[in-house]
Amino acid sequence: MVRLSNALRYHAFPTPGKLAIQPTKPCETAHDLSLAYSPGVAEPCLEIAADPEKGYDYTSKGNLVAVISNGTAVLGLGDLGPLASKPVMEGKACLFKMFADIDVFDLELDCRDSRSFIETVAALAPTFGGINLEDIKAPECFEIEEELCRRLSIPVFHDDQHGTAIIASAALINAAKLTGRELSEMRVVVNGAGASALSCAKLFMKLGVLRENMILCDSKGVIYAGRTEGMNRFKSEFAAETPLRTLSEAVVGADVLVGLSSRDAFTPEMLTVMAANPIVFAMANPDPEIDYDTAVATRPDVIMATGRSDYPNQVNNVLGFPFIFRGALDVRASSINDEMKLAAVHAIAELAREPVPETVRRAYGNSEFRFGPTYIIPKPFDPRVLYKVAPAVAAAAIASGVARRALDIETYTLSLKRKQHAGREILSHYDALARSAETPKTIVFTEGSNPRVLTAAVLAAQEGIARPVLLGKRKHIEAAAHNLELDISGCEIVDPRFHDRRCEFSDAYFAQFQRKGVTKEQAARAVEREEVFGSVGVKLGEFDGLICGVDKNYPDTVRPILQIVGLKPGATTAAALYMLSMKDKLFFLADTGINIDMTPEKLAQVALMAAEFASSFEVEPRLALLSYSNFGTSQHPQARLVRSALEKLRALKPDLIVDGEMQVDAAVSEEILNEYFSFCTLDKPANVL
Repeated sequence: MVRLSNALRYHAFPTPGKLAIQPTKPCETAHDLSLAYSPGVAEPCLEIAADPEKGYDYTSKGNLVAVISNGTAVLGLGDLGPLASKPVMEGKACLFKMFADIDVFDLELDCRDSRSFIETVAALAPTFGGINLEDIKAPECFEIEEELCRRLSIPVFHDDQHGTAIIASAALINAAKLTGRELSEMRVVVNGAGASALSCAKLFMKLGVLRENMILCDSKGVIYAGRTEGMNRFKSEFAAETPLRTLSEAVVGADVLVGLSSRDAFTPEMLTVMAANPIVFAMANPDPEIDYDTAVATRPDVIMATGRSDYPNQVNNVLGFPFIFRGALDVRASSINDEMKLAAVHAIAELAREPVPETVRRAYGNSEFRFGPTYIIPKPFDPRVLYKVAPAVAAAAIASGVARRALDIETYTLSLKRKQHAGREILSHYDALARSAETPKTIVFTEGSNPRVLTAAVLAAQEGIARPVLLGKRKHIEAAAHNLELDISGCEIVDPRFHDRRCEFSDAYFAQFQRKGVTKEQAARAVEREEVFGSVGVKLGEFDGLICGVDKNYPDTVRPILQIVGLKPGATTAAALYMLSMKDKLFFLADTGINIDMTPEKLAQVALMAAEFASSFEVEPRLALLSYSNFGTSQHPQARLVRSALEKLRALKPDLIVDGEMQVDAAVSEEILNEYFSFCTLDKPANVL
């Protein structure tokens, strides 16, 4: 029996390959078929024939990209041919879908010469909203892209060139900021003269690096004016007037050394002769031009990037192409021009300088990320990349005149947040409400020196969704912010012990609890506790909201809120509620933390509040009252309690979609409901449990 490696097993099972095609419309009945195919399909055909732009309205063209290769330069493996390139193209398709919800057909063409490749792609172009060229050797890749860009009115993007250049350029901007350099003053050496290296050099110059300060090298040495060996018109653009002839000579005094060449092309000796705080991007894959650890040991002041995920500062194209195409497709761009590429560069660079959310840290094993020598590029799994880069690209396309459709960028950004996850609908709803307020709401964070709290508060201030108030000792909060390198100028720091309204807060607390055994002195001490101070502030209208309990236990956090803030008018109980967000489903669960002994009246009240909460987010609530009993299978008092709560709930709100008592599998499974409980009044699985 042949033992397969993990990689081969991954690609072979349970189904060979990494892609499948799924219909987006129902095709289950004769009526469905009459719409999907004959005769209904004739209508969109005629509409598109009369106006080709309608192809975006009635077909998948607007969200469909072709990833195309002839397999002449597969990864670092060389010319493997078209079929052997297919695993890479399928992988690229997965990344498009996973990161930007873009559909892909991968096409592996048996076209060895540029002309047949161009003609084939041009003939296929009407199918697609964009074309991603991949793993095509130089110099043919330049000719192919140039000609297809000239002939086609959809974006054509050779990712090996431009994707690498965009991410490397973002890294270069941030490395220059960290070392106090101006791009126009930096001496840059690029080793490699293939597609990605030449594209990096071009984009560096568009950012401000001067041609006279740049030296390109290939396997034969410096590309200099007058050289004839191994030259082509693309290399000739970078031929320098210089006496330098070798890479070793070129790196002396250089600020930046960029490698897109081969393993071990850089030696430790080369790094020792570079300028102070050298910037080294060793991006050969899978083995860089110099090992990361060797480079750091040789030059502790180096800012180092590679193409590998197991070292800091990975120059990874996945930070670029899904989001660049997302923005280009959504404005129906006719091309991806320099303005759009530069917009992506600056958006990626700026994102790396922002605080990193807790979700990203968790995705990388609770690692700490903050802008600095080991973090100059965002991580691919940072969900913010989608709604930072795609809108920047879309805006640049509109401003530069290549967009066929205009978008309101703020509305578009919110729509992208919703694309990522069902839970993003909730977040974007909050986001829109917060941004629409004339004055941002004042939100008090009780654990002001907690790193997670600090990061969240700074992000809230920067995005304009709240005015954060951090509670705690100033020196502790400022020290924590300093350690995290966070700018907390947008946050107010309040030490409850010294707040100018402390006496007013104490008097209010005393007035509320003086007949419950609390003295004036006890009230004064109580409001020095952050959760009490925050709750009194909410009660008095000093604060609009309170976020607490990040590093305290639940009862100690909830108790002051219930005692001080109290219940809303008409409510007879409080309840805890969780939102459980999946890829395409959202559940509300209550009560999950407060009530121990339920009564029918309490359960009905909790269910009604949970339904109202779901409705506030424009989610139609479908309630299931849960039990170990399914519609009378048990006569235990606890089961009868749930039945009684159902009667009271229906009396309170007859139009509410609710049923019970029922087990959780029945509540969330349409198949179980239909097969065993067709009498159940839930028309679909429950979303409020």
